[in-house]
Amino acid sequence: MLESLVRKTLAQSKPQSNLQSAKSPDPNSVVDIKLRINGVEHAVKIEPRVTLLDVLRERLNLTGSKKGCDHGQCGACTVLIDGRRVNSCLTFAIMHTDAKITTIEGLAQGDNLHPMQAAFVARDAFQCGYCTPGQICSAVGLVNEGHAKSDADIRELMSGNICRCGAYPNIVDAVRDVLEGKKDAAV
Repeated sequence: MLESLVRKTLAQSKPQSNLQSAKSPDPNSVVDIKLRINGVEHAVKIEPRVTLLDVLRERLNLTGSKKGCDHGQCGACTVLIDGRRVNSCLTFAIMHTDAKITTIEGLAQGDNLHPMQAAFVARDAFQCGYCTPGQICSAVGLVNEGHAKSDADIRELMSGNICRCGAYPNIVDAVRDVLEGKKDAAV
């Protein structure tokens, strides 16, 4: 059903010329979807080609996920979809209408930081902070996956998240702390 909806709306919105593609989108190409983000259902009207990152930042004002490279190379936009880490700049929002989406804003429980957030603070695992939301979401996903058994595993499995400040040793320490000491780090 979702696939036929996407095909139908994309077929309706094909531009007739390069000039038309620069104009506002055809109102007929807008679809209503519902997304479950951080435990809250959101109804939004979007074009089928809108990325999850753009919906989060521009429509729902969840600006913790950052737009770094917009090509899936830096990991600043990493969110959790059904507990798995995903670069939200590389996926269409319409593809996740039945998913549980968690952003950095949804990890803490009230005033209580998520164990990974607390570990990042305790280990000073950030400097400028730009990549930190994506790093933390990726680290939570890494814990959920259960594959990291060593520091080398952590470094490899976190390699899709770039920190231009070079806080990598502290990031590895924070992830290791959660892996070794806290079993409640999964989302």
